[in-house]
Amino acid sequence: MNLGFIPPPTGTIRSWLDMRANEEGATISHYFPDAPPLTWTELREGAVKIAENLSGLGLSKGESVALIMPNSRQGILCLFGVLYGGFRTTIINLVAGAEAMGYALSHSDAVVVLVNDKHLSIWDEARATHEIRAQVLIVGADIIWPDGTQKRPLALIDAQDHALLMYTSGTTGRPKGVLHTHASLLAGGWTTAIAHQLSPMDRGLCVLPIYHINGLCVTIMGPLIAGGSVVVCDKFSASRFWATCSAYDITWFSVVPTIISHLLHGDIDPDAATKARIRFGRSASSALAIETQSAFEARFGIPIIETMGLTETAAQILSNPLPPGLRKIGSPGKAYGNEVTILGPNMAALPPNSEGEIAVRGPNVMLEYYMNPEATQKTFCEGGWLLTGDLGKIDADGYVFVTGRLKELIIKGGENIAPREVDEALYTHPDVVEAAAFARPCGTYGERVEAAVKLRKGATVKQQELIRLCQQKLGNFKCPDVVHILDDLPKGPSGKIQRLRLAEMTA
Repeated sequence: MNLGFIPPPTGTIRSWLDMRANEEGATISHYFPDAPPLTWTELREGAVKIAENLSGLGLSKGESVALIMPNSRQGILCLFGVLYGGFRTTIINLVAGAEAMGYALSHSDAVVVLVNDKHLSIWDEARATHEIRAQVLIVGADIIWPDGTQKRPLALIDAQDHALLMYTSGTTGRPKGVLHTHASLLAGGWTTAIAHQLSPMDRGLCVLPIYHINGLCVTIMGPLIAGGSVVVCDKFSASRFWATCSAYDITWFSVVPTIISHLLHGDIDPDAATKARIRFGRSASSALAIETQSAFEARFGIPIIETMGLTETAAQILSNPLPPGLRKIGSPGKAYGNEVTILGPNMAALPPNSEGEIAVRGPNVMLEYYMNPEATQKTFCEGGWLLTGDLGKIDADGYVFVTGRLKELIIKGGENIAPREVDEALYTHPDVVEAAAFARPCGTYGERVEAAVKLRKGATVKQQELIRLCQQKLGNFKCPDVVHILDDLPKGPSGKIQRLRLAEMTA
């Protein structure tokens, strides 16, 4: 199927799951290393049962059902069950902390909360922070339904109905609830499918949490649109990664830069058959250092496709082409399935190679921020463009180059310094596994540059060696005054390093 020449998907998650079950019912759709697989028929049957029981509890179309669920067989069944029923799926970030989780559960107007039986302590901590008026159902080997629950017919749903409510993991202020419709959620899977030419013959590897938009739309919605299957792991494990790829005949995977770095600095290599079978690895969520990408490809012989996406755009907005197409190292690529432009301070589109704010519009863009019209208004501008908050430029070939994040720019003596420049200089050292530059208030310059790194196990490199490296690569002005060597760097659920927390951690 040549997905590049078809329009965005129509219909709903329900209609697409029905289509897969009717056409490919006996084909396995989801594999699990620690549980039996699911065929498309089994997935549809499980989803229908959950949907009808939720309806039997008195829920109406569009009401919020929250999921406190890890990557698992039951997690996939619950996800599709809530979506199939036409309810608004509110996926709770399991590492967001009790306050943020409690806020999301309260703010989302959750009527029912499906809680994995191994995460009851998380639920108890979350509900202690906010008033949550929701019925709680425990999910173990099955869902424990209240006595007397009777299945009821499902309401009709359409493409513009609410489908997903996912809260951002911002480091400042309250999390914002990103609201997607069935149409935009499906389009998120479609942009992945057309960019990576996914087919029914492909089998992806999901090691990112499905409570993050990357794990959800790329590795779960992508195969729903393109066909094929996916192996859903509970989490990333460097020791098991290549063995899982081998055991399940993986043809592609989606990860984040920190995972690529950990695999690169690990001592396990994939076997020759696995190297030959994997068409590509996909990197998203934050910028991938050029040195890391080049070294990974040189060692493993697997091309890494750098991409870019947001929660607000159902993941992917940009991607590099697959080989033999031109991949521009250092760029997250070109637009697939949506439009991307660069806007100046007056919100007018800028010519090629001019720096401004990256903006996007298309079928994968969110409906709004739930119950937050002010934030919604600030994020959208004339013409339906969504402002990403990222700075960048587009070259003459349509490739976007991200130059910084508006909120993360280090302003030293009135000059803007993009943290990514410092990161990439540090990543050139063979012992640096993770790196992140950040701003520190300074009486002389307003802000100064500092950085934090995680080193390869057994490394003995000292701070001064890393500072001298940055001086050589960047000059004195952009060089960090201090490089903190930490056991680990703080990360969000997607694996993105949280720069704004580093200043607090190293004070």
